[in-house]
Amino acid sequence: MPASIVAVVIPSYKVKRHILDVLSGMPECVHRIYVVDDACPDGSGAFVEENNQDPRVTVLFHEENQGVGGAVMTGYRQALDDGAAVVVKVDGDGQMDPSLIPRFIKPILEGQADYTKGNRFYRPQSLQVMPKVRLIGNLGLSFMTKLSSGYWPNMDPTNGYTAIAANMIKVLPLDKVAKRYFFETDILFRLNTVRAVVRDIPMDAVYGDEVSNLNVRKVLPEFFMGNLSRMFKRYVYTYWIRDFNVGSLYSFFAAIFLLFGMTFGTIKWMHSWLSHVPSSNGTVMLAGLSVLIGVQFLVAFLHFDVSNVPTQPVAKELE
Repeated sequence: MPASIVAVVIPSYKVKRHILDVLSGMPECVHRIYVVDDACPDGSGAFVEENNQDPRVTVLFHEENQGVGGAVMTGYRQALDDGAAVVVKVDGDGQMDPSLIPRFIKPILEGQADYTKGNRFYRPQSLQVMPKVRLIGNLGLSFMTKLSSGYWPNMDPTNGYTAIAANMIKVLPLDKVAKRYFFETDILFRLNTVRAVVRDIPMDAVYGDEVSNLNVRKVLPEFFMGNLSRMFKRYVYTYWIRDFNVGSLYSFFAAIFLLFGMTFGTIKWMHSWLSHVPSSNGTVMLAGLSVLIGVQFLVAFLHFDVSNVPTQPVAKELE
């Protein structure tokens, strides 16, 4: 039995055309492979059982569709039960090259990271094949995720090629993790609450004849509201519950000065507009200066938040 078992989780939903090719490309460093049939209408799980020849593969079945996040959580639980040290998540649509798995698990096995994820933005030339709509959408989602998760150096948050230390899975509330496409972003948020170190792994974007199951119109509101909710929760937990630091003071004074300046300025402007009497220079200066000071405190808070990214891996300490 290897000292560090490496497991791979593959959510399986409408990937029947590609799943066997993905399995055949699994490197020798992988010891267990879990294909999670998420109530696939094409019967991809049964298809794998009938045609797969790799003894490392185990097929898990969902009676009801739980979404890609729910499928990954099922794989995580089974990997923990089987004693895995590192769990990699790979999609079954052929967009993720299994030969890159050693790159994803190396920082975790060497104690340099708790979680690794693919980054298709690392090399400009790798973006040439990415559709422009996806490129712009990923850039927007990356910025929102930086705000909500606190991992400012990391890009490409929706990239599903990930690896995680088993000890980190144990401290994550798996039942609360988002079950649909938002789950990658949600995991980043929850990893930050335990101060886990996240590292990006450069990879190229790959697009073939696969059909995405993601409906942009449906997921955009979910992503926006999800990021907004996690941003607020992270702020409260990081700066007012777990710790009270200079960042807490920066944000407090930013809120006070901005709220006063904008409220006072709006009231005086409305009064001036209704009475047709221009506001005095002192009134304008007081409102403007309050807003300016508030913006300066807000910038100071953001600078502190950017420098507050976790740098010390914690997975080993959890053993």
